[in-house]
Parts: sequence; structure tokens; C-alpha cells
Amino acid sequence: MIETTGWAKTACILCECNCGIEVRLGPPAEGRHSASFERIRGDKDHPGSKGYTCQKALRLDHYQNGGRRLSSPLRKRADGTFEEIDWDTAIREVAAKFAHVRDTYGGPTIFYYGGGGQGNHLGGSYSGASLRALGSRYKASALSQEKTGEFWVNGRMLGAGVRADFEHCEVAVFVGKNPWQSHGIPHARTTLKEIANDPARSMVVIDPRRSETAELADFHLQVKPGTDAWCLAALGAIVVQDGLVDYAFVTDHTTGFDEVAAELKNIDVAEFAHRCDVPEELLRAAARRIATAGSVAFFEDLGIQMSIHSTLCSYLEKLVWMITGNFGKPGTQFAPSSVISIIGRGTSQGNNVSPVAGARIISGLVPCNVIPEEILTDHPDRYRAMLVESGNPAHSLADSQRMREALQSLELLVVIDVALTETARLADYVLPAQSQYEKYEATFFNFEFPNNVFHLRRPIVNPLPNTLPEPEIHARLVEALGELTEEDYAPLREAAARGRAEFAAAFFEATTTDRKLGLVAPVLLYRTLGPTLPGGAASAALLWGAAHRCVMTFPDSVRRAGFVGEGLEAGEQLFEAILNSPSGVTFTVDDYDESWKRLKTDDGRIHLAIPEMLEMFNTLRAPAADPAEFPFVLSAGERRSFTANTIIRDNSWRKKDADGALRVSAVDAERLGLTDGGKARVITSRASVEVTVEISSMMRSGHISLPNGFGVGTSDDRRGTAPNELTDSQHRDPIAGTPFHKHVPAKLEAVAG
Repeated sequence: MIETTGWAKTACILCECNCGIEVRLGPPAEGRHSASFERIRGDKDHPGSKGYTCQKALRLDHYQNGGRRLSSPLRKRADGTFEEIDWDTAIREVAAKFAHVRDTYGGPTIFYYGGGGQGNHLGGSYSGASLRALGSRYKASALSQEKTGEFWVNGRMLGAGVRADFEHCEVAVFVGKNPWQSHGIPHARTTLKEIANDPARSMVVIDPRRSETAELADFHLQVKPGTDAWCLAALGAIVVQDGLVDYAFVTDHTTGFDEVAAELKNIDVAEFAHRCDVPEELLRAAARRIATAGSVAFFEDLGIQMSIHSTLCSYLEKLVWMITGNFGKPGTQFAPSSVISIIGRGTSQGNNVSPVAGARIISGLVPCNVIPEEILTDHPDRYRAMLVESGNPAHSLADSQRMREALQSLELLVVIDVALTETARLADYVLPAQSQYEKYEATFFNFEFPNNVFHLRRPIVNPLPNTLPEPEIHARLVEALGELTEEDYAPLREAAARGRAEFAAAFFEATTTDRKLGLVAPVLLYRTLGPTLPGGAASAALLWGAAHRCVMTFPDSVRRAGFVGEGLEAGEQLFEAILNSPSGVTFTVDDYDESWKRLKTDDGRIHLAIPEMLEMFNTLRAPAADPAEFPFVLSAGERRSFTANTIIRDNSWRKKDADGALRVSAVDAERLGLTDGGKARVITSRASVEVTVEISSMMRSGHISLPNGFGVGTSDDRRGTAPNELTDSQHRDPIAGTPFHKHVPAKLEAVAG
């Protein structure tokens, strides 16, 4: 049993920063099994966050104790209702039905979605064993409706993922990013205030909204919604045309500059300033500040990554900091280390496309927006079954109506989750998982520099009875499929009992000589090494192999972090530190030159010219489209003080603005006769919804925004709007297929009181 009173160390799960926190546990509230989170504070022992946390983490009791938890496996009856079944029955039937689809149509017709939210990556990392046992090939996650355009650009230009050092930068640039609310950088609000209050430093924000971050900025480039590409291209053009390029950097470290410069020289800056509706003088001042600074850190986020020209914007943003020499030195962009990388090279080669739509697969991920097309067809290779884990595509992906139609047409839909989400309600089987505070967990969003941190979180409350951690669910599925037996486990268990040195030799030999064992290695580790780990940390077994790979991949950086020795010694030291550090461990310490070593281009240089992107420059010179039918641009899913994706769905969390009001400019409100707190109707090509109005100084004319609604399930349990009822899956980027959630054409009209 886990201690249910006093302070416990863990981490926040509401954004990618995963700040260390301490939770004071109290007795369960009436009718709830779990200890209450009486008080939450930052963990000063955490080597990354060092006691920092924002106000959102203080409300995590709404995650742990606020939802309708699943407490038994469920099987759908013929009439559409669910019945509770035992775990043995659930695993046996799910495995048999997946195997039937595999054996009848082929493993690639089984599709996987999810694998973890903002903090539960460890459990999802075991899914690979189940998928390989089934011969499944195709998958998607939230990353493939947000980040794959940037991944593709990074892959073509650098062969590596990049982040930025805002702690030491002279100039910070945020493109479609409001870290005051969405965070994404260490100590976000403290860092923003420090930059804003230092006269030697500057902040540039490109955002149609007068966001909280924009309020702090020295240069707010308040672009017309959807015109970020013109703004970014103009910044690059000014740098080239005014001779502000860092020519020494470009000569020493890049290729393709002449091709890029030729395009940027031909840009009419005044025309592009007009198109993005930013004063030309302001654009030129911002460009000069960036180009003449000693160090500049950039962060692009969903404001451009889920809007028109998203992949092109990722490219243009990177061109600006590349041609001004802002990589591989303090206060600029860097290539981080990782324990387990979530970012591949990003390029798509040969036949690496989805089977029906032929969409690019980037970093191994199918674009979320093509999933319905991959299902709602008579194509022989269509997806026929789906495993959804810690994800909710019926709610969180574009065009919920079409997504529901696709999910309901599958021959088999299985969901692993903590609650009966919108997707789970459509499933044939629902398998209840433990919450993030009831099991061992970790995040693979490890991007800090020069000191990078990994945090294995321990369970701090007892699990809800009859729920299981995801590694156990996948282990049982793999075993039910006949891929692993006691005969496979026995020699490795014997070796593990004699110590990890003998286990290592036995494991590497077994998985290299028997391909079948290598394919399901995560479960093999879980069942053999896992039981030997202290404190019931079997789920951490996969990290043993990850620790050794980390040492081999980043030997100098791991050594600087204090993990040394011959052979497997450094890897074992790192793994022990991960297991025994309740506040997390610094696993690498980098020199800035390490970023150059991590480039994976064929010549070790930054490749500035991407032909597909240079061709798209012509689209920026085309006449603007007439938006007469839908004159507004809706940003669907704005991050606010009381939103955190859909991790918290307890509608009592939102003390203010309970319905998630539609933000509208004062100019548009007066023109349409809207009143603050009154009602309006938002209409898109897919649906219409009645909303409460908030007249906001953040919004410019023609731009409106909605946050995500709260609640799971029926309308009487939900507050606010589900934005993806309004979005269209066909409205997506031509390169990466990412949706235009931040640029939804819309109408707006008043509703009589």
C-alpha cells in the first residue's frame, strides 16, 4: 500500500515542462477512493524546475479526483450499452479479435492512436510490443496534428530536433506562442518577466492576439490571422536586403544560401507588410533587433503549426535565425540530448506514406487529418481495427462528426484509458488504466540545456481497484497472442536473479538470436527484469535499455553528468540514479559544441534550401482569397488560465468563464450588436454552435477564439464548446497534413436574448 498522508514528490502533467511538485495528501473526499490533493507546491529538489510551478499545477486534484473513472473492463453489447467483464475475458477476447483482423486482412490494417499525453509516456512505450506482435505498422498521435511539419523541416535542414535557450538569450522571439499560458519553456513566467524587465534584452511576439506574452513584448507584430508566412518572409527579406546576414556563420556552417537569398531579395517588403497588416517600420525594427543581437532564441508553436502555411512558416522561422547565426552558442538554438527521443529525422522516404490517402508519414506518424480517409473507403488496405491508448480522437481531432463515423465503421475499436471518453463510448472494448499518480510514469519531453533532466515519477496514491498500468495491459495482450511464454521468460528471470551484469549478457544474446523476442523486447524486460526492481517499479524496466542507449549516444555528455566507467558501468549508474531519484536526475551536461555533433545531415552542415519550400514562395505572391462567405477566422482551442488540453475534464475546475466564452474584438461586437455575456452563434462549414460572448481587447477585428470545453460524455455533463465539432479534416497543410485549428473560416451572428 502507498502512504496516503503527508507530502509526496511527483510532477505536474499539464504541459510538456512537467515541473517537479510536492503534493500533500489528505483523506479521500466523500465517495472517492483516492487520497485528496490538499496542497501542491513546487519541488525545490527537482534539478530542472527547482521549485517553480504555475497556478495550473495547484489544481491537479481535479485530474486525480474529478473525473468519472473506469473501474472495470467494458464490453459493448449488441444494443450499444456496456457490460462489465473480468480482465481475463477482456484480454482473451481483445487479443483474439485483433488476431482475426491480422490474419484475415494483414497486420497493417490495425491502426494505433495515442501512446501518452503530457506526462504518461512510459506506459505508452510498451505499446510497440503489442503492435509488433500484431504486425501493425501505422500509428498517429497528438504530435502528428501539431509538430510534424516542424519535424519535417528540422529533418531536411538539420537532421535533428532543436530547442532554444531563453534563459541566456538577448532577444526572445515567440511565433504563434503564448508561454504565459501554454508554458513550454523552463520557469516560463519568471523568464518572461526577466526578459521584459531587462533593458538590455528584448522580446518579439508574432501573434494576431494581444496575448499576455505580447503585452510584455518590445515588438508585437500583430499579424492579420493566417498571414504569419508573409511576416516571417518579410523579416528574412529585410535581413538579406539590408546586409544583416551573419556571412561568416553562413559560409562556415551552411549550404544553399545563394538559392535562399535569391528568393528573399525578390520579396517586396512593403507589399508583404501590407499583406500581414504589420507596419513596415515595425517589421524593419524587429528584423534589425534580431539580426544585430548577440544571441536570439526562437519558439514556434501551435499558432502557426496549426494554421495555414504551417510547414512553410516553420521553414521561414528557421531561416531567420539560421542566416543571423543563432545556433550552437549560449542564448540560441541547440540540439538536445534524450533518454528516449520522440523526434525522428522528419523526412519521408520512398513509399513511406499512408496506404489509402498517400499522405506523408513523418517521424513515423500518419497525419491525424487523414485517418477518416484511411477508414471510410473500400480500399483493400484500409484500416479495419484500431487501438486507442491515452488519446481521444473523437474529441481532439478535426471534424468530430466524420471522425465518429470512421470509428463506428471499424470492425474493432479498443480503448485504453482512465475514463469513458467520447472515443471510449464508441469502442467495442474499454480497458481501464491507472491514473498518472497511481503508477510509475515519466515524460520523454526532455529538452533542457546544457543540463538535461529525466524524472521517473513514483505512484503517490493507491490505484483504483481493478485498473492496471499500461505495461501490464500490453504484457497480457502479447502473452494472449502467444508471442511470449514462461519458457521465454525462465532463463532471463534466472539471469536477473544473479544480477544485472548477467541479465544484460543473457538479454542481448536472447534478443539478437531470436528475432521474435527482439520485437517484443519491452514486455520481455517488464516480465523478467521488472520484478527485480525496487518498490514495484517493474514499469521502469524499459528505461534500463534506454539508459544504456543514452550512454552510447551521448557518451561525453553523460560523463560530464557524473556517470562514468567501462563497459556497461555508466549505463548501470545512470539507470540506478533514475530509479533512486524521486525528484529527477540530470542525465547529461552539454557543451554548446555538442549541438553541432548532433546534426545528421550528410555533410554536417545546415541545409538552408528546401526545394519544396522555395517553390511555395510563389503562393505568397498570389492574390489574397476573398473571405466573404466566412469573414471571420476562428482559433479553435485557445489555451487559457483554466484549460490544459483535455487532461483535466472536470468542469468544476473552471471557476471563471464556466462556459468558455467566445472572445471577440470590441469593433466586431459593436458592428454585430453583441454584448459582453450575451449569446452569439458561430457557424463554420461543418457545424454551428451557440456561445457566450466575451468582448476582449486581446482580439483584433475579424479574429475570434474559443477554448476547449469541459466534461466527458453526454450534454448534461459538458460545459462549453467542443471546438472540433466546428473544424474540417480537409482543411490541412499540404506537406505535413496538420490541421488548421487556428484558422477556421467562420461566420458570427448575434442571438436574440
